[in-house]
Amino acid sequence: MLGPVIPRGLLSKQPTVMDDIYLKLYHALPPQARNLAASMRGLYLRSWRYGPESEQLIEAAIAREQWSAARWTAYTQDRLSRVLSRAATEIPYYRNYWNGRRSRGDKGSWQDLQNWPILNKEAVRENPAAFVAEGCKLRGMFCEHTSGTTGTPLRVWSSKKTIRQWYALMEARWRRWYGVSKENRWAMIGGQVITPVTQRQPPFWVWNSGLNQLYMSSYHLTPRVIPYYFDALEKYSIEYIWGYSSSLYTLACEVLQQQRTLKMKVAIANAEPLFDHQRSVIAEAFGCPVRETYGMCEMVAAASECQSNNLHLWPEVGCIESLPAGQSNGNGMGELVCTSLLNEDMPLIRYRVGDMAIVGNGNADCSCGRSLPLISSLEGRSDDLLYTEDGRVLGRLDPVFKGDIPIKNAQIIQETLHRVRVRYTPAVNFRHDAAESIAQRLKARMGGIEVVLEELPDIPRDANGKFRAVICNLSPEVKKRWAEAVPRYS
Repeated sequence: MLGPVIPRGLLSKQPTVMDDIYLKLYHALPPQARNLAASMRGLYLRSWRYGPESEQLIEAAIAREQWSAARWTAYTQDRLSRVLSRAATEIPYYRNYWNGRRSRGDKGSWQDLQNWPILNKEAVRENPAAFVAEGCKLRGMFCEHTSGTTGTPLRVWSSKKTIRQWYALMEARWRRWYGVSKENRWAMIGGQVITPVTQRQPPFWVWNSGLNQLYMSSYHLTPRVIPYYFDALEKYSIEYIWGYSSSLYTLACEVLQQQRTLKMKVAIANAEPLFDHQRSVIAEAFGCPVRETYGMCEMVAAASECQSNNLHLWPEVGCIESLPAGQSNGNGMGELVCTSLLNEDMPLIRYRVGDMAIVGNGNADCSCGRSLPLISSLEGRSDDLLYTEDGRVLGRLDPVFKGDIPIKNAQIIQETLHRVRVRYTPAVNFRHDAAESIAQRLKARMGGIEVVLEELPDIPRDANGKFRAVICNLSPEVKKRWAEAVPRYS
């Protein structure tokens, strides 16, 4: 939920397939004009995220980290009771559900969370406005699009109050824990196509002065051009870096390869799992701690890693259940089902997020001294990486599915260096140009590849029941030849 820097629909709130046209216009701008457009978008986002109350919200969030288990229980139960009551009486989807139960003589209490059904992404995707409380005007709310790790696009609406509460938590626990703030100059390596993938000369980034952010393309990370990234990080005096684990790792490998010195205060990994080998390389390359984060634009769960390398949940965001799923091996791993506590205007009750984890009980037993509960062995975000002929490695392709794409779910399968298959399940209002739009977005990120579109009534899951949105079927031999053929900067 960091938000894109490219102006959506010329700064409109509701992105549509017209974004592809706006993107072409944006790419046609000279670099300084792109920076201006990004900065305008950044100022717009800043006005939503931060206000005069933000510092007080941040300090309150930090103070809550020392609460006792009893105080946390009272706090979350009060918020949960309020959310469940509002959902049952003011949210059309849930009110219809409870009216149906009452008409059948069911007197079960909606105050008991276990009386609520599990909510799948598909129900939210089909009619997201039905999950918004009556009286809320969508035109006055912020709409975020996501496809997450399932390839299933959906929309989430939030009020300015909710957005500012969320970013206060983020500022407290995704920045201040690490000795930085939004006022520091920082770099983000993300999935927005901020420059055409065919571009071969810098800049491969835009400077967003509205957020003090250097947004760097994750689609141009080749050994030949990565040194330009180093120069940009130095030119803009970047103090910390944030991005996909795979992108940070790719950049770090080249830092060490080229024997460059890029000292950062912290490197923050998001959206993908952070593996031990990645952590060690990133830490060595940037001479700083590496911290993992967990979150989603649905705002039903979030976590941040402390200096003791433990991942702490944020109880204010959502009520977390860990339910047995699939073939359990008895290690406590469960499927995460989450209930909104922060976003009371669009609360998702017992929402299946698609991840699995081991969740601690009660207060955390952590040497950092914080009482926030722990989450460990997080799984579910480990999409495969895709490889391009010109030496790039791409992860986190969920932006391909964002926007007005009427599909139930989709899956990207790389079959060769030159061919990618997209399997998709159409929604009721499906248009064939939507599938073609996905193909064009893939080509915009991967270059001149063949995209095979395959429509299916349903996309099968793995043997363990997991859905993989991105699959790379290149053999180890092909990957080895690819690595040996990649030209390096000299």
